[in-house]
Amino acid sequence: MADRIQKIVTKLAGLKSVTDVWKVAERRLAQGDASFLADLGIALAATYGSDPRPIWQYGSVFDHLLRLLATTPGPGNVAQALRLVSSAGVADRKLDRYAASLLASSHPAEELADAFTGHASEELRACLVHELVLRGADVTETPGIAGWATSPHWRRHPLGWLPLALSEVEGQSDLPSYSAQGSSYAMPFGPPEDRNVAVVAGAHVPSAQETTTETAAKGIGAAVVNWVDESNGRIEARVFELADPLADESVPSVLPTLGLECLKGAGRTTAFSVVACPPDRAWRVLFAAASTGGAYNSGACGAYGRLSAWQSLAGLAGAAQGACAEEAEARVRECAWYGFGAGTKWFERVAWDIGLAAVSPERRRLAVLAATDTD
Repeated sequence: MADRIQKIVTKLAGLKSVTDVWKVAERRLAQGDASFLADLGIALAATYGSDPRPIWQYGSVFDHLLRLLATTPGPGNVAQALRLVSSAGVADRKLDRYAASLLASSHPAEELADAFTGHASEELRACLVHELVLRGADVTETPGIAGWATSPHWRRHPLGWLPLALSEVEGQSDLPSYSAQGSSYAMPFGPPEDRNVAVVAGAHVPSAQETTTETAAKGIGAAVVNWVDESNGRIEARVFELADPLADESVPSVLPTLGLECLKGAGRTTAFSVVACPPDRAWRVLFAAASTGGAYNSGACGAYGRLSAWQSLAGLAGAAQGACAEEAEARVRECAWYGFGAGTKWFERVAWDIGLAAVSPERRRLAVLAATDTD
């Protein structure tokens, strides 16, 4: 077997197509030889993985090996997938996030318990916990996982802020579907389609003063910052203090008066719509943006996508700095939420457009998040 693996490693860089290597791996896995795939992946990583710009053949074959192991049913395949991603020279934080998403999408929680007793990294374990939570698993009752998930030792990890069960707000998260051949996922972006806000003639439009801080803008934009950093996106995240309480019917009138770049000309020369939406709709959009990414990137996967979505929701809702997850959720549920869309030049109107606004319970604070991306 070592000779066969070495032959593949040696010839890989000269291949114009890696389909035959894929087929070799698929045959070996069908024969029950999952260890061959892990051994091949580890050998490839040792040869090509340390290059800051590795050859495309390596990336393609390594990804296919990991997908085969992680998405094919069977605890033996799980064990070899964990061995591959946890091996010296292979493991990194981004790979841990990706592997956790693949594994949780394809295996019951009980089969993944080995990750919490073997050599898996703390990062992989933390991601796996929340990938499972997103899929409805009770990690606090799963043998082999519960002890690690409920122990206090990892609470300083960024994901330790998240609760170990889904809230009602998180009830409609769109999760990707994986196979050895690729991925598919929903894209809940674009113009709002829920209940239109009734516009009342002569509705009072209170004056507004911008109070955006760098910290507030960063928190509000957490779910979509990957669209800017890794793709072609734009973000507008702003906060306003209102002179008088903002009535529901006044929201469509006040938004264009705030000087938002995304709404220049909205309602006068271009289409503009505002809808009332429940916080779970806002969550769904933000989670998809964070977890699956924009036009040219793949996002942060489920665990960190969940965290980023909550950071944006909490920022929009004006949750207190340092609030726990339960406090942030309570604040989110108290706010009034709106989605908006416009045919302005700011929005790319390709597939990745977001417009969200949150009004505080006392209706004197208005926070806005707009984001757009294009291929």
